[in-house]
Amino acid sequence: MINIEQSDSSKEVPKEGVLDAIGSTPLINVRRYLGTDDVQLYTKMEAFNPGGSAKDRPARTMIEEALRSGVIDKKTTIIESTFGNMGIGLAQACCYYDLPLICVVDPHAQEQNIAIMKAYGAVIERVARPLQGAFIKARIARVLELINQFPDSFWPNQYSNMKNPLAHEHGTIQEIDEALNGEIDYLFVATSSTGTACGCRDYLKKRGRNTKVIAVDAEGSALFGGLAGRRRIPGLGAGHVSSLAAGQEFDGVKRVSDLDCVVGCRRMVKYEAILPGGSAGGVLEAIRSMIPELRAKVCAAILHDSGTCYLDTIYSDQWVERELGCSAEELQARIEQPSCVGVAPRQREPRFTPQLMEHAIEHTTV
Repeated sequence: MINIEQSDSSKEVPKEGVLDAIGSTPLINVRRYLGTDDVQLYTKMEAFNPGGSAKDRPARTMIEEALRSGVIDKKTTIIESTFGNMGIGLAQACCYYDLPLICVVDPHAQEQNIAIMKAYGAVIERVARPLQGAFIKARIARVLELINQFPDSFWPNQYSNMKNPLAHEHGTIQEIDEALNGEIDYLFVATSSTGTACGCRDYLKKRGRNTKVIAVDAEGSALFGGLAGRRRIPGLGAGHVSSLAAGQEFDGVKRVSDLDCVVGCRRMVKYEAILPGGSAGGVLEAIRSMIPELRAKVCAAILHDSGTCYLDTIYSDQWVERELGCSAEELQARIEQPSCVGVAPRQREPRFTPQLMEHAIEHTTV
């Protein structure tokens, strides 16, 4: 087990503006979630960033680097395709630097996230239909149209901008590594643009760590050779392999279902009093499914955001039953049972077979 020395200094250093408060998020030793003392699990709580997610880091880095290099100025319109968290991070950074921002979203974006972007002053562009079966392609196509409409514009492009992974290499994973004295056996990271996972992997490799980086992906994601399908939890997986994600390799890939994400979120609330966002639930259940091979290991997990924007979905029993076909009773049972990650869902028996229907009709009295 790791013995972590606490700093003797409790002096708070003033921040130079809200963006200076990004980073240095808490790392929590989670002792109850897994239901065993055999695995030491630490969770990096990215919801403590001022914009509420891990995306604050690359959003700030991409904007500040573009300003520093002279690529953009106060007259430049920033345009980005986003599910939500990147849009919020960019909206905050653009608001701080007085830059106009257009966020292109699709129907899967959480309405609360969109409201937050608007509150920061962002203009919202919506695409209603997928392009070639993928909403991300439709969003990017709209971004390109808007770039043509606004000659003085800049697309940060989280899907190819190397400042995305660099923000995590110089921030997120460095903070985890230093806090745990470099003693991390496994690191679990949710993937979408793959920026976080790539940055963490690169940092660990450069320092000769033996940490195994496990990419947690969604069922229905096109990443890592997967087949694109319907996904209801934003921020996890992708319907299209971006240039940043193409060819990326990690020590392992663990796929989780939408219901796995819900179970992980609900279990985290019950046992740790922590309200995580959707992708975090998937990451946590991926870890729980691997307990036999993680015994006596030190694990770290990056939890990208909080559950405050998922109250009407993941934390709503009605939504879970309507969208995922899981009743409140079934959900509670799954929370208590061993993880079902990778287990084929149980097929419900039909209430009426053709034989039962025929029998019922024959014995019906009018």
